[in-house]
Amino acid sequence: MNGMSVRTPDPNPGWLSDFALDETRGRVPILYVEAVPVRVDALGAVEHVGLLLRGSPTTGAMTRTIVSGRVLHGESVRDALLRNLEKDLGPTAFPQLPPSLVPFTVAEYFPLPGVAPLFDPRQHAVALAYVVPVTGECAPRQDALELSWLTPDEAATPEVLNDLEGGRGYLVRQALAHAGCLT
Repeated sequence: MNGMSVRTPDPNPGWLSDFALDETRGRVPILYVEAVPVRVDALGAVEHVGLLLRGSPTTGAMTRTIVSGRVLHGESVRDALLRNLEKDLGPTAFPQLPPSLVPFTVAEYFPLPGVAPLFDPRQHAVALAYVVPVTGECAPRQDALELSWLTPDEAATPEVLNDLEGGRGYLVRQALAHAGCLT
């Protein structure tokens, strides 16, 4: 594919046109929410971590990623998180958001590689990152091709972490540590 990717149009295009969004991305940081979907046992221990497979919009290569999306103007963080979980995992994923939406980390993406562990060539972005248990059936939507459920040990391998786009392996490792999964 000559560097172009085919994407399903966002059914909720938000508050900026594609042109205005590109212009804004070049001038100010954009706020995102990101979620590492997990399956937990009856005691709340993480049994599996969900990683999406998709074609990278920047390179066209197949990469792993997590649930991610913008917070739209006038939208609460909780609503943005639910909307993006449904957008990427389907309407029957049934995410279980905590009563307090304090993220496990605040992730910062820079447009230049090497400035920080996380990289997005399109923009400077700030993301509130969450570990979110899901209890329903997940079916990837939008530009995701599949969702793989890995054990925490499988997800923490260098091969998997290095396959996550934009340095998100760093973020998944932080999520696993936050959930008490790293030994």
